[in-house]
Amino acid sequence: MRLRFAPSPTGALHIGGVRTALYNYLLAKKHGGTFILRIEDTDQTRYVPGAEAYIKEALEWFGLLPDEGPGYGGAHGPYRQSERKERYQEYTAQLVESGHAYYAFDTSDELAAAREKDPNFKYDAGARRQMKNSLSLPEEEVKRLLSEGGGHVIRLKVPENETIVFQDKIRGQVAFDSNELDDKVLLKADGMPTYHLANVVDDRLMEVTHVIRGEEWLSSTAHHVLLYRAFGWEGQMPAFAHLPLILRPDGKGKLSKRDGARFGFPVFPLSWQGETEEDSFTGFREYGFLPEAAINFLALLGWNPGTEQEIFSLEELVEAFSVERINKSGTRFDIDKAKWFNQQYIIKADTDYLLEKVKPVIAAHGYEPGDDFLRGFIELMRERAVTLGEFWENGYFFFEEPRDYDPKMVRKRWDSGRKALFDELAGQLEGLDNFTADSIKARTEAFIQEKGLKFGEVLPMLRLGVAGTMQGPALFEMMELLGRAEVARRLRKAFHQFNELI
Repeated sequence: MRLRFAPSPTGALHIGGVRTALYNYLLAKKHGGTFILRIEDTDQTRYVPGAEAYIKEALEWFGLLPDEGPGYGGAHGPYRQSERKERYQEYTAQLVESGHAYYAFDTSDELAAAREKDPNFKYDAGARRQMKNSLSLPEEEVKRLLSEGGGHVIRLKVPENETIVFQDKIRGQVAFDSNELDDKVLLKADGMPTYHLANVVDDRLMEVTHVIRGEEWLSSTAHHVLLYRAFGWEGQMPAFAHLPLILRPDGKGKLSKRDGARFGFPVFPLSWQGETEEDSFTGFREYGFLPEAAINFLALLGWNPGTEQEIFSLEELVEAFSVERINKSGTRFDIDKAKWFNQQYIIKADTDYLLEKVKPVIAAHGYEPGDDFLRGFIELMRERAVTLGEFWENGYFFFEEPRDYDPKMVRKRWDSGRKALFDELAGQLEGLDNFTADSIKARTEAFIQEKGLKFGEVLPMLRLGVAGTMQGPALFEMMELLGRAEVARRLRKAFHQFNELI
């Protein structure tokens, strides 16, 4: 079994493209097959420098490593279509010779005029004899135009009055009326193939057995079936599966690249810096997602395992995946569900694995603590972070003193007459021989009992003094990690400022 992911290097890879790559990867690996990366860069006018590298980096970040492709090796290369130009010309010549394709000499102005005259103009069986092509012109005129080297394209000759039928692994039997189809351009004037020709030729030469791609290509499949038939390859035609759309969170239309900014979440795997701010996007990686969580989320965005299981490793997805369980209808992009997956993976991740992910987040704010401190920090914060960025956002006070204190809570809980009492507690904690969570807790509880205080009068003040907020991990474990000197310093400073707040 051989499957391919064939993106165009025209900019950032949309998250829907990653889902397509994932499903191809899963089916290939489930059956011990080959996952191929092919770069469809025949449209040089839309080529964007850096896009191919972005695609490869995204796949590698997700762990979807191609077995064949540019930079990965393989016996069916080259894997960039721009490097296969001569092959496409050879196969197009075969189609012209067999009568399944023809030369078209119409200029862009002539085509524009035809469309202006008839807004519903379609270059098809009905129109082709009124246009300027090798089917409508005398043979000598065709030879002359070809010898002069003027611009021309080669079009597929779609047969009339036929029903084109194929089986889709997701949608069942699909049928198209050939009279509804236009004569697609196969080879452009610059000698480069269009998607339709290159796609079919490459899938055949690369021995692709299954094609999993987006719903938007379903209508093109009729032309592809005709091409397989024209080449005499109908018996080697791959199995097709067209994926449902990924919808906006409100269900109103396909999720687009602009929807990320509109809804406030990423729709690209990695951040992309375009020429303008409007063309620059934040990625799942930079947003703070773990790749395993993003893959798990994407896998279930249109596919279900038929069980109640939601958390899958990539290996488990390979084992469970089947094309038959892909939905036919579109699926809403639920960023809250994506965040839930991320939180589950953060909670369950190996500490040293998280260490490497969290370290750059903290370093970005100017702090480079030792690994032992970071491990302790991660253990205290992992259940309070939905994204990697929230390790800093919700736990910045582990690295710098609180920016402020909750004035409402201070006014409610603080008694300025007890400042000396609290300073005494800070001194006792600073004097502990063994500054551990257990000893801090024991000393605090003993102090509360000795002074006739209540826990609700003391513990909130300690938490506010250390972290500036009532939110956060276990108080005594947090104090242990910060260390005696830092805790004592923060508490004394906080108790002084509490007096100023009331």
